[in-house]
Amino acid sequence: MIRRATLLASCVLAALPVPALAQLGSPVATPQQQGNPTARGAAAAQVAVPPAEVTPYQPTVIETPVTAPAEPPRDLPARPAPTTPPSEYESFVSAAAGTPLRRFGADLLVPGARDFTAGPTATIPPDYRLNPGDEVLLGLTGSVQASNLRLTIDSEGRIFVPRIGAIAVGGVRYGDLHDVIARRVSRQYRGFQLEVTPGRLHGVTVYVTGFAAAPGSYTVGSLSTLVNAVLASGGPAAGGSFRSIQLRRGGKLVSDFDLYDLLLKGDRSGDAVLQNGDVLYIAPAGEQVAVIGSVNREAIFEVAPGETVSDAIRYAGGVNTVADASRLMVFDSLGRDGKGWEELSAADAGMRKARRGDIVRVLSQVGIARPLAQQSVLVTISGEVAKPGRYYFQPGTRLDQVVAQAGGLTPQAFPYASVITRESVKAQQQQSFDRAVQDAELLLTAQPVTSANRAQLVQPANLALVRSIVDQLRERRPNGRLVFDLPVTAQALPGALVLENNDTIYVPPRPVTVGVFGAVPTPASFAWRERATIGDFVQSAGGVQKLGDRNEIFVVRANGTVLADGKRVLRAPALPGDLVYVPIDANRGEFWARLRDITSSLFGGVIGAASIVNLTQ
Repeated sequence: MIRRATLLASCVLAALPVPALAQLGSPVATPQQQGNPTARGAAAAQVAVPPAEVTPYQPTVIETPVTAPAEPPRDLPARPAPTTPPSEYESFVSAAAGTPLRRFGADLLVPGARDFTAGPTATIPPDYRLNPGDEVLLGLTGSVQASNLRLTIDSEGRIFVPRIGAIAVGGVRYGDLHDVIARRVSRQYRGFQLEVTPGRLHGVTVYVTGFAAAPGSYTVGSLSTLVNAVLASGGPAAGGSFRSIQLRRGGKLVSDFDLYDLLLKGDRSGDAVLQNGDVLYIAPAGEQVAVIGSVNREAIFEVAPGETVSDAIRYAGGVNTVADASRLMVFDSLGRDGKGWEELSAADAGMRKARRGDIVRVLSQVGIARPLAQQSVLVTISGEVAKPGRYYFQPGTRLDQVVAQAGGLTPQAFPYASVITRESVKAQQQQSFDRAVQDAELLLTAQPVTSANRAQLVQPANLALVRSIVDQLRERRPNGRLVFDLPVTAQALPGALVLENNDTIYVPPRPVTVGVFGAVPTPASFAWRERATIGDFVQSAGGVQKLGDRNEIFVVRANGTVLADGKRVLRAPALPGDLVYVPIDANRGEFWARLRDITSSLFGGVIGAASIVNLTQ
């Protein structure tokens, strides 16, 4: 019986495949197998376990939905901001000040001058609340995976995430968005990492009302602030306030912004970020005062209740460098007190309330002639002195003190020919000379009309000559020289002269020549000879030519004076440095005679003759 069972088992095992035999084999070797290596190998083959096929874990993958590419936002044509005309007060103050004056801040509202929208790369603040139309970019890793999911908030404030569902994010702060989405995903998945970034923002619609240059509804960027919307609307109108711009949301006042805080202090703490449906109200302008004169910014300023004249000057940037800070002038343009201009000290300005229509003028200290006792003196002395240079002196310094400071005169100095120039004298000379040139131009232009020989004088050549004479006269520039009647043997300068700021002193060496020029055969400079006369030097130059005018010979002395005494000049003694000029006879033609008469009456006989000689060279 046992043998038959064994045989039956052998047949069954023979019919089984090898893997099945290995599974049914005994895991422990028999004694016969332990002694037989071949048997041990067969037994090992019978107990080997085949490798199992393990399927790896596959996380949930959210496919990015295929959507039509979003069209880039179209640039709508910008609404042109109207040019705000000057108000009646602006026109009045501009006429009173003699210069155009606008309200402070109006230069920000030049149409097309600036772009007031928020930049596309502006950082989104944590307090920004998401609106319908905004895009959200999601990224998931871990047990659930998604990359670059671009989701748009629908009109009900929701986004739909595949395999997760709808998530309400409308009105959620940007700083809380990550936590809101993470809580919703955690209901279905564990072990994930979430990344949330904003995409394209849709924009918000706000309403600008009140005293705006262009009131109405505006669609602005989602990151735009109160200031962006106000300036996009053209800003306050002529009657609108720069100091009270109210932001209302849901019927409640959110912010009452003062543009002066931004313009004067750079403070934007009240410049709130806008939300959809916000209403901006620009209040009417408050009391306005004008600040002109020596301030850093002349303009018309809006003052708050209780502010003083000093506050208005502070809005103007304070007084400038050359202002008289000790006092100022205030004019009541409305005539309430009938006082006209009123002078205030700096202390009084801090207590005087600024009133509607006031004009505040800060006085300047530039261009005011000071007494000599108050003028600081910087003098330049050069030439024949021991220590030439620039020296600073106290007010009221005399010329002899300056020469002593410079070490005194050298033995070669010639005080008679010293040149002392002064800026105030130069300005006076220039003013007188310009007036004389204008009169000469009028008379020379009218001369052909009043002359009996007008047909010949109105020729183009003569008219061109008149223009040439006038042009040459205009090119002349006085030098501001002070002329002193010192003797030629003087050993010192006029020491009692009180110097002014920027005076220049030049002490030349003693000259050794006398110059003879003009209508002579050989114009030249000749060595000075003691006891020689002017006529002697004229003869050395060849005498007077036929075109020369003996009656108009003049001599310019080295000290700046002019000697002109007809023929008697020739008998005068010659001095070192003299310049002798023999002019052309101006009586040889009607035009030149007329020109001589005109210039003689305007510039003096000697200067007139000299002008004619120079112009005929």
